[in-house]
Amino acid sequence: MRRIQVGSALSAFGIGFTVPFLYVYVAQTRDLGAGAAGLVLAVFAVAALVVLPFVGRAIDRRGPLPVLVVASLLSAAGAMALGFSTSEVAALASAALLGAGTAVMAPALATMVVWCSTPQTRTRSFATQFFLQNLGLGIGGLAGGQLVDEHDPSSFVLLFSIEAAMFLVLAAIAASTRLPHAGGISEAVPAGDGGKRGMRSLLKDRAMVQLSVLGFVIFFACYGQFDSGLAAYGVDAARVSASTLGVALAANTAVLVVAQFAVLRLVERRRRSRVIALVGLIWAFAWAVAGFAGLGHGSQATFLVFSLVITVLALRIGPRLTAAQDQPYGAKSRVVAMGAAAEGGLIPAAEEAPLPLDARESSTTGENPAPAGI
Repeated sequence: MRRIQVGSALSAFGIGFTVPFLYVYVAQTRDLGAGAAGLVLAVFAVAALVVLPFVGRAIDRRGPLPVLVVASLLSAAGAMALGFSTSEVAALASAALLGAGTAVMAPALATMVVWCSTPQTRTRSFATQFFLQNLGLGIGGLAGGQLVDEHDPSSFVLLFSIEAAMFLVLAAIAASTRLPHAGGISEAVPAGDGGKRGMRSLLKDRAMVQLSVLGFVIFFACYGQFDSGLAAYGVDAARVSASTLGVALAANTAVLVVAQFAVLRLVERRRRSRVIALVGLIWAFAWAVAGFAGLGHGSQATFLVFSLVITVLALRIGPRLTAAQDQPYGAKSRVVAMGAAAEGGLIPAAEEAPLPLDARESSTTGENPAPAGI
C-alpha cells in the first residue's frame, strides 16, 4: 500500500507541473492560438473516453499492475512529445497519448488500493490517496509556476520532462510491487455469467446506472470546469501570469489537503448519498458567489443548476443502496455487535441487534436491500 500511495503522489506531482499551464503553453508559448489550446484540452478528455471502456476488462484479465505500467509508459511518452510539439497536429497527437495514459492510470491505481485494503480500512486508504494526490498536484503546480516562462519554450520542455520522469518512476514502482491478491475476470462477473453478459448485467443494476450518471454530472459541473476553464479564464479574462495560476492551484489543493481528514471524520459515520447531496449544495453556493462577483458573465447559472442536479440525484440514489453501501461504518458496527453477543452466549445475535426486515429478506433472496429512508 505504501508503494502504491507514493507512486500515486509522485505521478500527481508530475501532472501538477503541466496541467495548469497547458492552455498557456499551446496558446501563447507555441503561438497556436486559443482555438488550438481548446482543441488540445478537448482531445485530452476525448482520448480518455475512448480508452476507458476497455480498461476494466483489461484489469480483470491481466490485473492492475501490467495495465498501470503500460499506462505510465504511454503517459511518459505523451508528456515528452508534448514538450517538443511545435505544430497543432503534433500537440493534438501528444495530448491524445497523454490523456489516454493518465486516464488508464486512475482505475488501475484504484483497483490496487482495493486489493491492498480491507473493508474496514478502505475508506481511509482512498482518503489517504486523495490527500497525497492533491498534495502532489499543489506542490507541482506551485513549483511549476515558479519555473515556467510563457515566453521561453525551453522552460516548458523542462516541465514536461519532469512530468515524464514522474510517470517513469510510477512505472518502476508498479513493476516492483507484489500485490496480496491476484484477481481474474471470473471474480468480477456474476455466477454463471461466463463473462459474456457483464455489461448487460451492469446496466440492469439501476443503482449503478444512477451512480454513473451522478459521477458524470459531478465531473462535468466541477472538476471539468476547474481543469479546463481556470487557465483560460485566468489568462484571457483576468490577465494573470503563469506563476499566479500556479499559486491559485496550490491554494485550491491546500484547502483540500488541510481539510481532508477533518472532513472524513465528519462524514464517515453519515450516509454517503446525503454527503454527496450536501456537496451539490455547496457547489451551487460557490457558483452563486461567482455570479455575484461577476466572474462568470452569466454562464455560471448553467453550472448552478447542474450542482443542484447533483443534490437531487444523490437523494434519489440513496434508497436504492444497501445499508452497507450507503453507510458502511454503521453497517460494520452492527455486524460487530451482533457477532460479539453471539460469541458471549448471552442471547442470540438476532435478538441482540435484529436486522431490518428488508436486510433479513435480502439475505435469503440475494437482492440488494434498500434502506427505509435516506
